[in-house]
Amino acid sequence: MSFADIFKIRRTQSKPNEAPNHWVKCDNCHALMYYKEVASCFNVCPKCGLHMKISPNERIEMLVDEGSFIEYDKTLKANDPLKFVDSKSYKKRLNESEEKTGRTSAVISGECKIGGIGVQLCVFDFSFMGGSLGSVEGEKIVRAVQRAMQKKEGLIIISASGGARMQESTYSLMQMAKTSAALKLLARERLPYISILTNPTFGGVSASFAWLGDIVIAEPMAQIGFAGARVIKQTIGADLPEGFQSAEFLLEHGLIDSIVPRANQREFLSDFLRYFK
Repeated sequence: MSFADIFKIRRTQSKPNEAPNHWVKCDNCHALMYYKEVASCFNVCPKCGLHMKISPNERIEMLVDEGSFIEYDKTLKANDPLKFVDSKSYKKRLNESEEKTGRTSAVISGECKIGGIGVQLCVFDFSFMGGSLGSVEGEKIVRAVQRAMQKKEGLIIISASGGARMQESTYSLMQMAKTSAALKLLARERLPYISILTNPTFGGVSASFAWLGDIVIAEPMAQIGFAGARVIKQTIGADLPEGFQSAEFLLEHGLIDSIVPRANQREFLSDFLRYFK
């Protein structure tokens, strides 16, 4: 199934008694476009270049060699160790996210080939509780690191997250240390780790593994940071530079290595992996 076919299925899904939605409106320039026009650009607005939301399946389809992706740890699921309840129970939130996405966690992990080179791949799904980092997500990343070391392959993590999952409290925060320690072992083996930051990447994810790549790239106009702009302003009591959490600002100030549009990411990753082969 092609990227355009996957995109068509997603765009035409509708609630009962509703007409299929064949039109896409850009949140940046507000242009109204036919879905095929957007699909042909990898879900990037052809008018202004805004990189719109993309599902993990679409992203994998876009990046990897056809038919090469093998998913691991698909059935791992959080067990609600704290019996956490806010406006809803954590267990209910997990069940709702599973029904919405068809997945048991916010990370898809597996192995694939990009440009004929084997690599371990982890992709965050923002639709699953805002791509939040919990114990299962951290475990999947660590297992991907272990597979990379066993097979002498590189690792790619594509982040899209609001941060650590509050419903798991310290269990979630410990995933920052756990994943960072695993990546240190990967570095000792001199195996490459590429971190791709997408919109949005915040909180405990940006404060740990997302910034630890041998090379850190971002998509155009992606919002990346730790806390929200309003929280930072209230904390430090000062005005902040315009667009200070955009990928373009971070590149200008040396915090990331490159901004790579979706259409060029496959070639970019292939060239980088080949360099370290």
